[in-house]
Amino acid sequence: MQSEMALEGLDAPTRTRIERTFSALRERGITPIFVPDRRAALDDLLKLIPKGASVAHGGSTTLQEIGFIDHLKNVPSGYRYLNPEWQAEDDPTRRGRIRAKLSVEADYFLGSVQAISETGEVIAADASGNRQAFYVYGPSHVIWVAGINKLVPTVEAGIRRVREVALPLESERVRRGGGTGSYIGKLVVYERERPGRTTLILVGEDLGF
Repeated sequence: MQSEMALEGLDAPTRTRIERTFSALRERGITPIFVPDRRAALDDLLKLIPKGASVAHGGSTTLQEIGFIDHLKNVPSGYRYLNPEWQAEDDPTRRGRIRAKLSVEADYFLGSVQAISETGEVIAADASGNRQAFYVYGPSHVIWVAGINKLVPTVEAGIRRVREVALPLESERVRRGGGTGSYIGKLVVYERERPGRTTLILVGEDLGF
């Protein structure tokens, strides 16, 4: 109901695009939710995750922009926040193993994606695949949060967006942090999900890359 009310404030072409996309997503087993802005995204996200659940997330500018990561770090959230458990390990090999074990067993794994097709496919990419691994398999629940800037008409347009829009922006972000840039190591097209596992929160403003 809240999602439908939020759509009422959109112009007709945008509303039509979102309704078409959401219908296609549902047919593919993905539960879509629309919220108007980042504040509503955080509110809805916290309502979706029950207290006491174990929560992990991949690197995500979008989750940072809506305040979710700061909330987990700075507020007594009532969740078992798993990321600090593997980040506390100094040995790289052990760190990777602990991260994988905790993430795959998480009740909820969160992150974002680079493109959402109006035909219902979702496109996401990583350099190492450390998000795609858990989007694909493991955690009981996956939640994606994405800005409306990631809506595209087709799968082909989505893959083009990954290469021509998301990758250059991510490479720039990595270089600002002292790195040498980024690359596409794993590119996944999500065609169909087990109903009830994957939720997509689409935010009515530009977020992330």
